[in-house]
Amino acid sequence: MGKSEHTGRLKLPKRWEPDLWVSKRPFGLGLVKPHHIRDTFKTVWDNRNNLPYAYRILTQGVCDGCALGVSGLRDQTLEGPHLCTTRLNVLRLNTMSAIPDDVLFADLKELRLLSSAELRELGRIPYPMIRRKGETRFSRLNWDDAMTRIAAKASAVDPKGIAFYLTGRGITNETYYAAAKAARQIGTNNIDNASRICHSPSKTALKRSIGVGASTCSYKDWIGTDVLVFWGSVAANNQPVSTKYMYAAKRKGTRIIVINPYREPAMDGYWIPSIPESALFGTKLADDFHPVNIGGDIAFMHGIMKCWFGMERERAGSAIDHAFVSAHTTGFEELREHVERLEWAELERSSGISQARMEELARLLAAARSGVFVWSMGLTQHRFGTDNISQVANLALLRGFLGREHCGLMPIRGHSGVQGSGEMGADPFSLPGGEFASVADRARIEKLWGFRLPEWQGDIVGVSLQNALLPDGQERKLRLFYTSGGNFLETMPDPEHVRRCLEAVELRVHQDIILNSSMLADAAEEVIVLPAMTRYEQPGGGTSTSTERMVYYSPEIAGPRVGEARPEWDIFGELAERITGGPGRNGERVERSDDGKFGLKAVTTRFGSADAIRQEIAAAAPYYEGIQRLGKRGDVFQWGGAWLCEDGECPTPDGKGRLLPIPLPDVRRTEGRMYATTRRGKQFNSMIYGERDSFNGADRFDVLLSEEDAGRLGLRDGDAVVVRNRNGVFHGRAKLAPVAQGNVELFWPEGNVLFERGVYEPSAGIPEYNAAVIVERADIFYAAKDSRHEIALAEADAEWDMNPPD
Repeated sequence: MGKSEHTGRLKLPKRWEPDLWVSKRPFGLGLVKPHHIRDTFKTVWDNRNNLPYAYRILTQGVCDGCALGVSGLRDQTLEGPHLCTTRLNVLRLNTMSAIPDDVLFADLKELRLLSSAELRELGRIPYPMIRRKGETRFSRLNWDDAMTRIAAKASAVDPKGIAFYLTGRGITNETYYAAAKAARQIGTNNIDNASRICHSPSKTALKRSIGVGASTCSYKDWIGTDVLVFWGSVAANNQPVSTKYMYAAKRKGTRIIVINPYREPAMDGYWIPSIPESALFGTKLADDFHPVNIGGDIAFMHGIMKCWFGMERERAGSAIDHAFVSAHTTGFEELREHVERLEWAELERSSGISQARMEELARLLAAARSGVFVWSMGLTQHRFGTDNISQVANLALLRGFLGREHCGLMPIRGHSGVQGSGEMGADPFSLPGGEFASVADRARIEKLWGFRLPEWQGDIVGVSLQNALLPDGQERKLRLFYTSGGNFLETMPDPEHVRRCLEAVELRVHQDIILNSSMLADAAEEVIVLPAMTRYEQPGGGTSTSTERMVYYSPEIAGPRVGEARPEWDIFGELAERITGGPGRNGERVERSDDGKFGLKAVTTRFGSADAIRQEIAAAAPYYEGIQRLGKRGDVFQWGGAWLCEDGECPTPDGKGRLLPIPLPDVRRTEGRMYATTRRGKQFNSMIYGERDSFNGADRFDVLLSEEDAGRLGLRDGDAVVVRNRNGVFHGRAKLAPVAQGNVELFWPEGNVLFERGVYEPSAGIPEYNAAVIVERADIFYAAKDSRHEIALAEADAEWDMNPPD
């Protein structure tokens, strides 16, 4: 933990800087760009039946969009108001009325015709519902019956066959903590959260490289750093308020570098609505782009280090911060030997970047006195995601970009609550303030909670879902799946396989504020839907942890309440109470009884208030000391101080960061195939808010590829194409774009049909969201398909002639 504290907000310069303008056309008229004014008016119109409440949410609550941590219209980085279209889009989730009964209890055939966006627009879930096997519509259920049914099922099955999942949908630290405690009291360690499919490799890699699993710096460190590097992150698209920090950084002379297969227009230039100069003329953000191959980042970073070691041979100290490396790292010689054995030709082939361009960035970084490295899913969503992040850490350690002002490592979060999910213990590998594998942490939590924890290692959510297809009798066969938010049909590879898994679960519980398509999937026995409150409705308010470790208090906001919705932390507490027999008696884990059941004696898990949860969080997670004092609008603290690993001191056993020799991954690029990945556009995570990307004009089924690849394939802009591999087939249209040759980009989650199920990163468990594919004109594909079909028919006829049926 650091000693220094965050020093507060900075002021933006008042003088305009025309050299940074994107265009002299006012508001970028005629250009492909977001239309913030139009979108703002649309938000007003969408919330017209609840405008006073919407206004209070925006001005009093902590943003439930991305994890930049805007409280009301203010943050801790810059003075002035902050508001973005992402927050405005999400706003409607909080102000909608209840879904009318005639819609809610309609035949599933009608509901299944609606997209998730259309289901979302129906309104809020007002009360508990149930749909038993064979039933074609939901029916209403009271809370007591719903909880009784869930508790009875949980009590009847082996806890290893129970799994919990919590999304990042505005969920507070209080809910994550209550769920983590309830799951362990029930007897299961199968509990996971949304970071599994976004930043789990970041936490895992940072833990092994520098001993911490969070951003080491603050957004304020962007402003005035020499170099700000975005690795596989399109912050301008996914965290729009961050463009304001980029603007401030540019005005301080910071160079912004983007490493990404696609030259994202949002990072090239952006019209920042809360800065008059930028709102009128836009702001040039990136100073340089490096179009690295999908999966080529490790090779690219090896090239940078190889150049550094070459510079060092010519003049010691010209590239490596030897004082920092000597005092604060281990493994330098092993890393140097590993890198110097690599051939430039191999690094160029893997990265798709020339040696000259790699050396160009290497010399820029070597000359920089400070640097901040920011990354997102472009680095994490690989089967080698943890290695990607440790490689970034290698670069920072070699240059000493750690533990001081304007330096650091930042996995930028796309969900407002997900940073706190693992820190609260809603993770199979984590406990509040510690690790499940740590004997000391387990003993500490058992003493606080008053019961023994499950001793077995829980599964990540993807494995839990697959376990639904295990044969009967297997102890880990998933029989009860309890999910707070989330829609795995639209977030995981191979959606149809996911559907089979969901429908094989005996009891599925969906706790949420809105309907989504996964709720409409059948179950082996029954589906129960529970209505949840938003963070703004929860009595006693709640807290969320931002990317930069700021813990914000978001108050309960006066306004309408929907039906029988309840605070999520209370639902989890009651469930554990019912399953384990009631509150107030500390107990111990009991062994399997003669009838095969397994459980715990009763302990108290049900909290009386949100404040009581915060009091316990402070005791359970020592670095969250201070959360118990948050209780009014504007309250905030930053755990760990301004910089983790301050002065280079890492919380590792020897106090040093680890330089690791990272192997080059095999991305299996073969002749005639391209490599595919996904991107986001006009959406918040998997929630889509428009069919056309406001930054590049692409439709949801457009396939982005380079002009060179299009020419080679005989494609023109707008041609119908088929992208296929052994996992699936994607039908779309070619869109020519500045994408690295040999690579294609599709929108997420539409492109998930192309990714192989069951492929997880071995250290962090994130699914693989990249694949080798064949791209071809649709007419060629269908002609070949017809030929294959005729051949198959001819072979079948021949088989019939040779072996006629009896």
